[in-house]
Amino acid sequence: MWDFLPHLLHQALFGAAAAAGFGVLFNFGLRALPWCAAAGALALMVRTGGLDLAWSLEGATFAAAIVTSCTVSALRGQLGPACNAVALAGCIPMVPGAFFGEALLGFFALTAPHPGNAVEIFVSAAEHIIRVIFTLAAIGAGLAIPAQLLRNQDF
Repeated sequence: MWDFLPHLLHQALFGAAAAAGFGVLFNFGLRALPWCAAAGALALMVRTGGLDLAWSLEGATFAAAIVTSCTVSALRGQLGPACNAVALAGCIPMVPGAFFGEALLGFFALTAPHPGNAVEIFVSAAEHIIRVIFTLAAIGAGLAIPAQLLRNQDF
């Protein structure tokens, strides 16, 4: 059981760093950056736990976005109206950039004058872009559903 703990902590550390970086990019105040880092750590920990339980990337991402959004909404008294933005900053590190890069490279390979194995390249690129789209949809739905159910009108 304890053998996955270093991997989980690794994901949490880098999720926190990435989310804090997105908080800086989005011009959050200094007071909100630790909350962004905590949201990013929570999101990556939940997603990693789901992936370790053999969930799909999209399912684990959806669960992580819901848990992060609900947790940050529970801290609304301390965060104020920025709680939904903090949840978003915490979930952005879950965007699958590697899949998007593979999809783009595959589609660019199809623009060659005579691509070899064009059907295989297209199918691979299409699979990658579909995973990106569904993962982004999982993040969006995971953030929006708690916001609507908890009646946060400023999201």
